[in-house]
Amino acid sequence: MSYLEKTKTYFKEVRVEMAKVKWPTKNNTVNYTIIVIGVSLAVAAFLGALDFIFTYLFNIFIFR
Repeated sequence: MSYLEKTKTYFKEVRVEMAKVKWPTKNNTVNYTIIVIGVSLAVAAFLGALDFIFTYLFNIFIFR
């Protein structure tokens, strides 16, 4: 089997597999994106708060 034949076979199989995929709707995509952004912001706020607290406590114990 030549390289060209293998390439053709590959892309035919990709087309068949991609037809089987259940793509999310636009509404689902927007909702999932909002959820990911919200969770990312919540984790960032939590880690920022921990950083602030530990920095504050570190400065109290080191520079008292």
